[in-house]
Amino acid sequence: MNTTRALAVLAIGASLVAGACSSSSKPAATGSTTTVGSSASSSATTTGGGSAGPLSISSFTRDFSAMAQLKSVASAGKGSIGVILPDTVSSARYTEFDAPYLTKAFQQAGLSSSDFKIQNAQGSDPTMLTDAQSDITAGASVLVIDPLDKGVGAQVESYAKQHGVAVIDYDRLTLGGDRSYYVSFDNVKVGNLLGQGLVSCAAAWNVSSPNVIEMKGDPTDNNATLFAQGYDQILNPKFNGGGWTRVAEPAGTWTPSVAQTEFEQAYTAHKNANAALVPNDENAAPIIQYLQSLHIPSKSFPITGQDATLVGLQNILLGYQCGTVYKPIYEEAQAAAALAIYLRAGQTPPSSLVNGQTADTVSNTQVPSVLLNPEWVTTQNMNSTIIADGFVTASQLCTSQYKSACTSAGISG
Repeated sequence: MNTTRALAVLAIGASLVAGACSSSSKPAATGSTTTVGSSASSSATTTGGGSAGPLSISSFTRDFSAMAQLKSVASAGKGSIGVILPDTVSSARYTEFDAPYLTKAFQQAGLSSSDFKIQNAQGSDPTMLTDAQSDITAGASVLVIDPLDKGVGAQVESYAKQHGVAVIDYDRLTLGGDRSYYVSFDNVKVGNLLGQGLVSCAAAWNVSSPNVIEMKGDPTDNNATLFAQGYDQILNPKFNGGGWTRVAEPAGTWTPSVAQTEFEQAYTAHKNANAALVPNDENAAPIIQYLQSLHIPSKSFPITGQDATLVGLQNILLGYQCGTVYKPIYEEAQAAAALAIYLRAGQTPPSSLVNGQTADTVSNTQVPSVLLNPEWVTTQNMNSTIIADGFVTASQLCTSQYKSACTSAGISG
């Protein structure tokens, strides 16, 4: 989602302060991420107070207090900031979290409602392009975009460049695009966590010879490529070493109903399948419902997920999903807002914030990046991460069917 570009794109290789990095959605050409220095931030333990000194990824806490450090930068800015989010289907996060968190980040930095505009393209390429053009016509000096695919992303970025507008890629990198910065979670690490989660879960659930259906996200989304790169790093040695078998590898999608169809076809063809690598909770949910309709018992068919959705967390509590990759979106929103505010003021973001590079393998460039840390969540740490962050409330999670599982996980609703 975020887009800023024109003014000042330094080659920020950079060394930083303390830490490590982390994100979600579709594959195509590959892009790789490199974290340089990086500063770690654990949402489970970070509770308040932005750090003094230059902003880094560890500055972005639940209370958004670090954004106040940018008030003088915000006051020096010219033009507005246009944010265009992709859809409401691949994940509910964009309306439930990204939009309100971005709004709060901008406001905490001192921007008024006339200084920024947040829209959702509702899954439409023409709408995304039209929204970008309208923002620029209305005086936007910076765009933050989460491109639906690389085609429309490149169109938006080409148009913005022609009009001297800076662009930030938010959450998804536009391959072959022309942006100043990229903000996301470390997507290869997201994939690593998915792969490691499946391995740990298969052991915990006593699945001694996993026959895995390896699902993927949409092949047009570079994030899906990076996720697959990450989980294949973990799973390929298992497949090559014997004992584990990849029985099917469907084409990939971010549409849950299509994912269900892909899975059903693979499972019908491979009745020996007893585990599935699924890259997000939304796709995992109908697959789990299908397995339940076949009376597959809990804790017998490991399935992974991402995005910490309510249904995903509830499936974890009941033992139908191993875990989920959680990405504290309040960190990503603040990082994107900070970059946009620096670019709007014609200033270069500090190297302590821009902690890595991401390869655009189409344009053969290294994109200066803010790479944040994802976290694997199970019943063991759900209370200290998801619940503590308010990402999902205990009352939402622990309805009657899940009450006793919540109690076992130390969650009181």
